[in-house]
Amino acid sequence: MGLSERFTDLREPWRPSHVLLAIPVALIVVIATVDILAPQDIRLGPLLVIAPALTASFAGALPTGGIGLLAVAAQAYIGRHIGVLSSRSMVVQIVALALLSALTVFFALIRERRGRELARVRSVAEAAQRVLLWPLPDRIGPLRVASLYLAAEDEALIGGDLYAATRTGGGTRVMIGDVRGKGLAAVGEAALLLGAFREAAHQHTGLPELAAALERSVARYEDDFESREATGECFVTTLLLEIPDEDHVVRMTSCGHPAPLLLGPGRSVRMPSLRPAPPLGVGRMGPTDYALDTFPFEDGDTLLLYTDGITEARDRGGDFYPFTERAARWTEGSPETLLNHLRRDLLAHVGGRLGDDAALVAIHRDDRTPPRHGRRPARASRPDGFHHGCGTTGPRR
Repeated sequence: MGLSERFTDLREPWRPSHVLLAIPVALIVVIATVDILAPQDIRLGPLLVIAPALTASFAGALPTGGIGLLAVAAQAYIGRHIGVLSSRSMVVQIVALALLSALTVFFALIRERRGRELARVRSVAEAAQRVLLWPLPDRIGPLRVASLYLAAEDEALIGGDLYAATRTGGGTRVMIGDVRGKGLAAVGEAALLLGAFREAAHQHTGLPELAAALERSVARYEDDFESREATGECFVTTLLLEIPDEDHVVRMTSCGHPAPLLLGPGRSVRMPSLRPAPPLGVGRMGPTDYALDTFPFEDGDTLLLYTDGITEARDRGGDFYPFTERAARWTEGSPETLLNHLRRDLLAHVGGRLGDDAALVAIHRDDRTPPRHGRRPARASRPDGFHHGCGTTGPRR
């Protein structure tokens, strides 16, 4: 074992909880000293029970038991020093202190066991969520990509908002959507749509046909899993995009989802005019019911996709977040910088807590950089070129 490893081993036990143990120890010393020096009609020994009770608030059962024993020993020392150790009053005080210390240790054990159970449950939940939480790569063909997800539910990494991207022949297809509702209850529907998009994106030549295939998947989900009372209440607003590598255009099909912002140099912000169809799950729609809209997407432009958790966020006064105005401030930065600015600004606007899930995807066209495979922060790219996720979370609110 090297010197650095030995030094690490020496430092490992010295944790903040161990540092805090000095407080109950000092408390025992002070109480015992004052009790010995005080007049005989003033007895502070019963206050020693504060030491194990305080220890249980930040340490485990073993340190709490040690402090409890130290408190009992201090009480016995006080009795011996003042010559009343065998008196009935002192014996009762020592026994009561021992029982209270033991009770404190018992509750500390229960708290530790429940803490371990909660940690296991939380780790399983996080693992299950991260199965869906595949961050989008930072590069897809000629596109630089950044994504952000803010879940409204406490302890949740994802919710009902979703996005995905996949490479197709000579281009990239992107989807962003918003399941009705929020939190973990909507995760199953989001997972269904992500899986359907993964399969259908490579099987249909046009976005209207892709939208119709996703509609059929949502309809099957409703028929198989939704109750009769809930029929028609499950729907997903979705925006489908197709960005060719060579042509400087973007094709879009909207299923009730708002149009993205098109950011250009010089703080230029435009919103393409879309012909939206109803959300997925509202009606049995065919390919002819979906419109295909095409808009210029030049080198240096940035598409900013979002869900209504952004535009409908309110401050304490009830004012909506001025999304377009704020996005115009950071059009010159990279996609990552843009989303970082928007995240901080949005959370400041709402006071640190969102009322609904929110997702953002920034897609910047950069033809000057040679296309390469997207890099994943935590997972290698899939061999089929598919990337998806229910979001990349930012720091917790």
